[in-house]
Amino acid sequence: MFIFSSNKKSMDKSNYNINIIGAGVAGLVAARVLEEKGYSPVIYEASDRVGGRVKTDIVKGYQLDHGFQVLLSAYPMVKRYLDLDELDVQKLMPGSIIYKNGKQHKIGDPLRSFSFLLPTLFSSVGTFKDKLKIFKLTRSMKAKSIDEVFKLKEISTLDFLKDYGFSDSIISNFFKPFFTGIFLEPNLETSSRLFCFIFKMFAEGYAVIPKGGMEEIPKQLSRKLTKTKVHFNVKVDQVKEGKIILNDIDEIESHATIIATEASQLVSNLKNQQTQWKSCDNLYFEVGSNVLNDPIIGLIADESTLINNIFYATSILNKTKGSKELLSVSVIKHHDLSEAELVKEVTEELKSYCKIEGIHYLRSYHIHKALPNVTNVVGDIDPTETQLTETIFLAGDQLVNGSLNAAMRSGEQAAYGAINALEGKLIEH
Repeated sequence: MFIFSSNKKSMDKSNYNINIIGAGVAGLVAARVLEEKGYSPVIYEASDRVGGRVKTDIVKGYQLDHGFQVLLSAYPMVKRYLDLDELDVQKLMPGSIIYKNGKQHKIGDPLRSFSFLLPTLFSSVGTFKDKLKIFKLTRSMKAKSIDEVFKLKEISTLDFLKDYGFSDSIISNFFKPFFTGIFLEPNLETSSRLFCFIFKMFAEGYAVIPKGGMEEIPKQLSRKLTKTKVHFNVKVDQVKEGKIILNDIDEIESHATIIATEASQLVSNLKNQQTQWKSCDNLYFEVGSNVLNDPIIGLIADESTLINNIFYATSILNKTKGSKELLSVSVIKHHDLSEAELVKEVTEELKSYCKIEGIHYLRSYHIHKALPNVTNVVGDIDPTETQLTETIFLAGDQLVNGSLNAAMRSGEQAAYGAINALEGKLIEH
């Protein structure tokens, strides 16, 4: 076993070998915290760029995010680590267009966008009582602290909505399609605590997307690092006490190692503790016009369809008149279709349910590891809970809950855990 020498507290911080595995959001935030405390960590990333699961490709001049993702501006970690002005984020409208029985229904928060007032009041998506209950739930969640939200009684989201008194109509026509797209599971079995947290974040802020795509988030985190070395296209094979092993032969001494990626394949005693993941498909099409008109999410409230939601990604960009539109389509349901079969089925649904024509397929992503399937949802994690062994620490949203906020918080707390172990004392965080 690797043992630290008794004079470790007197070592210069620059002499510590602190290694981070993974240049995703959690790993980059961990590096940021370590730098702020005077350390110079090294990141090993298996791919050719930062981002982890938050990536954006350029295809035929379009920005294609790997999966339809948004950033919630009210996340506490966003306020701490991201500069939204620098990211030039574009706000999505606080509502949705719901496709049901061949008709469109507009529903949203009239307190933040007056254009939602009459459509929401007169929409047949739910009853008037349902809409009052949404207002009541919004006030209730905004009045609670995040700690209080995660101490609420924990049941499934579906049971929570039923217990709150929402009708079957508003649950099936709004809550199910909307939160299926967030939780990546169609039955709302996800913890009610996570639902309440996400609902609170939507009520207190906006869903936003950086103008350059979601990968601008990890890129910004990376740009702010000044003392961290990042090695790309380097695969770590094993993490052991006091060292990491590359290519099964190269050993690197490590006073502290933060694993900010799947740890089960790197640490021998975690071999049978793999993270379970939720998957989805994200398809992109070039189309002639925007049938939604605004930067707003379209939801398909029909359980027989493959499509869960649509979004015109170009609706958040400055476009020239007459230019084509980029349409993002999310499929959450499990299926056994080939790529060609999936594209054909989705194209037919876009025409039938959304009246979208002139569809040209660009690319699709099957995202096997879209969200961790977290069964023990918590709102936070203590630095001591990130420590696996004397020198090994874990980070990632799978430790907390499936969100960008959780990823950043886990990276922060893993860094504090490592610092506490190195310095032999607890530090403020």
